[in-house]
Amino acid sequence: MEVILKEDVANLGHRGDVVKVADGYGRNFLLPRKLALQATVANKAVVDQMKAAAARRSATEKVLAEELLTKLEPLVLTFTRKSGDHGHLFGSVTSADIAADLEIKGFDVDRRKIQLNEPLKALGNFDVAIKLHREVTAHLKVKVLGEALEEAPAAEPAAEEAVAE
Repeated sequence: MEVILKEDVANLGHRGDVVKVADGYGRNFLLPRKLALQATVANKAVVDQMKAAAARRSATEKVLAEELLTKLEPLVLTFTRKSGDHGHLFGSVTSADIAADLEIKGFDVDRRKIQLNEPLKALGNFDVAIKLHREVTAHLKVKVLGEALEEAPAAEPAAEEAVAE
């Protein structure tokens, strides 16, 4: 089955491309999600208009992404998490945490654009890639700091309650 992509689809093609896909993939995934149109003679005539519109939209998106890149590059995000003796975190720093912190700082970045292969589970400095546009990738510096564990004060209130009874 031949389809015309209406949006960029990972590992398949870009907006406006005519690609050949398996019948089930096109019928059950691409067409219902409005990611593609079936490549008929009438729809192929629309491809030229879609490509021109897509090129204009992509150019404006790229300019906006480059502006955001200049604001994100000097930024350093710092996260404080509880950690063990060897610098291993109890929990992790995920792309959702990074997106939430960026939103607090006034940047609207979708968490799916933050490219973490796996959550950060150790203390240290990390370089995280954010794909703002297919041609623009920002590199954000992330610091993960340890928080001291306080086990003794947590045990004391329980002992005080037992004495009070």
